[in-house]
Amino acid sequence: MKKYFLIFFSFLLVSCGQKVDLLVYNANVYTANETFDQATSFVVKNGVFLDIGFEGEDLNDKYNPDNVVDAHGLAIIPGLIDAHCHFLQYGLENQQLNLRGTKSFNEILNKVISYYKENKPKVIYGRYWDQNDWKVNEFPDKKKLDSVFPEIPVVLERIDGHALLVNQKALDIAGIDFNTNLPGGTIMRKDGHLTGILIDSPKNLIIKSLPRPTNIDKVKALIAAQNKCFEYGLTTVDDAGLSKNDILLIDSLQQSNIINMRIYAMISNIKDDVNYFIKKGTYKTDKLNVRSVKVYADGALGSRGAVLKEPYSDDINNKGKYITSFESIDSLALKLSLTDFQMNTHAIGDAANRTVLEIYNKVLKNKSDPRWRIEHSQIISPEDFQLFNSKIIPSIQPTHATSDMYWADERLGHKRLKDGGYAYKKLLDWSGTVALGTDFPVEKINPFHTFYSAVARKDLLGYPVSGFQKENSLSRYEALMGMTSWAAHANFEEKEKGSIEIGKFADFVILDRDIMKVDERDIPSTKVVATILDGQIVYSNRF
Repeated sequence: MKKYFLIFFSFLLVSCGQKVDLLVYNANVYTANETFDQATSFVVKNGVFLDIGFEGEDLNDKYNPDNVVDAHGLAIIPGLIDAHCHFLQYGLENQQLNLRGTKSFNEILNKVISYYKENKPKVIYGRYWDQNDWKVNEFPDKKKLDSVFPEIPVVLERIDGHALLVNQKALDIAGIDFNTNLPGGTIMRKDGHLTGILIDSPKNLIIKSLPRPTNIDKVKALIAAQNKCFEYGLTTVDDAGLSKNDILLIDSLQQSNIINMRIYAMISNIKDDVNYFIKKGTYKTDKLNVRSVKVYADGALGSRGAVLKEPYSDDINNKGKYITSFESIDSLALKLSLTDFQMNTHAIGDAANRTVLEIYNKVLKNKSDPRWRIEHSQIISPEDFQLFNSKIIPSIQPTHATSDMYWADERLGHKRLKDGGYAYKKLLDWSGTVALGTDFPVEKINPFHTFYSAVARKDLLGYPVSGFQKENSLSRYEALMGMTSWAAHANFEEKEKGSIEIGKFADFVILDRDIMKVDERDIPSTKVVATILDGQIVYSNRF
C-alpha cells in the first residue's frame, strides 16, 4: 500500500514546483542546529539540503521531487560523527582473532590454538583481551605460548591498543632481549625473564619486525569498516592516527568512489609524515579533511600506562610513562601553532592532561580559534579543569566510563576518581562544547551505546542503578550535539555538516525510535532504518 501511495503522490507533484531529488515529509526531525529546532520535512537537491519545513509548513506544493519518503513520524537526526575512532584499524583487526570477552588466559590460549588449526597463518595476530575481566586480573606470562608455539610468532594486543602479549619467537624476530630498553613504555620482566608484555613504545619494535598489511588488505578493511559504520548511522569518522601513505590511499579510493565515508584524518606523529603535510598545507575535499596531527602524551589506564601525578593505588611504584616527552610535545605544539593544523593529543592521566593543557594554553595565547583537542581527557585534577576553554576541546568517549568503572576505583582510589574521573559534564561546562566518539575498536562501534553511556552512565545491563558518577552525565540534547554539530565544529566542518540546515550535505539518519524521548533503557537497542549520505541511501533495512 505504501509503495502505491508514494507513486501516486509523486505523480501528483510532477507538473508543479521546482525540480528536486528528494522530499522527506511526515518526519520528526531533530535538526541539531544552533537553536535545536525540530522540523517535519525537508528537501534535497544535488546532495545538499535545499529547504527545511517546520510545523505548519507544507513543502509539497513547492517542489517536484524525483523521490518521496513518508517517514511516518519516525525520528530523523543528522548523519552521526564519531569524533575519535580507528577506522582503518577496525577493518584490519576484524580480519584477525577476536579475544573480546575472554575470562582467563587459558581461554585465550585455547582460542589461539583453534585459530591456528583452522587458518594456519604465518603470524598469529589477535586483539581485545583485557586482564581486568579475569578472575586473576594480572598481566599474563608468555610461557604457555612459548610451549605451544615455539616457531610461529604470536602477537596479541590488549583491548586498549597500548599493550601486547607476544611469545619468544616474536621477541627474537624483533631483536628484543632482557637488556633491551626503550623510552616511552615498558618491557615487563619477572624472575629474571621477559614476560612477553610490552606497553606503549616497545610495541613498535614488534610491529615493525613483522609482515604488515598490503594495500589490498587495507582496501578490503576500509570497505568492510565503511559498511559497518553506515549500518550504525555514521557518516563521518575521525580516524585518530593515520600514516601519510594510508591517507593518500584513502584519498585515491574516495576519488574513485570506492570509499564514500567522510573521514577526518589525523596524521600520526611521524616526523616525515607531519613535515610532508605541513609543507603541502591542509587538504580538504568533500570526503576527506587533513588538518590535524595525532600525538600520544601517555598510555592507557587499563594497562597502567596513563601518567598520574601520584602513583597508581594498585601499583604504588608506578606513575605511568610518557610516550612522547614534554620537550617533544612542546616543540611540536609550537611548530603547529604557526600553521593551520590542529593538534589532537591523547592524554588520559591527570599529569599528562596537565602537561598538555599547560603547553596548549601557552602556544595558543595569540590564536583566535584553534580548536585544539585533548583526546580522552579522562582523569583531570580538580584544579586543572579551569585550564580548559573554548580554544581547547575535550574529545571524549562515554563508553570508556562505563567500561572502566568496575576497576577504575582500584587504579585511582575513590577520591581521585570521584574528583576528576570521566567528568564529562564538568568538561563541557569549562570548554563550552565536547566532541563524542567511541574509540572503536577499543569499544564497540555502536554510537547509540555512546549516547546511552553519556546520558545514563550505566552499562548495557543497567548497572549501576543510580548511574556511575551521575553528576557528570550529559543531557540528551548535549549528547546528540556532541555526536553531530559539536563534533563537526571540532573538525572545522560546521558549515557543511553536523546539522540539518539549508546548504549543508544531505547526510541524515532515520531511526526506529526517538532517542530523545524513549525510556533510557531502550536507547542501546536503537536500530537505524536508513543512513543517507549526499541524499543517497547507503544503508537501509526498510526502504
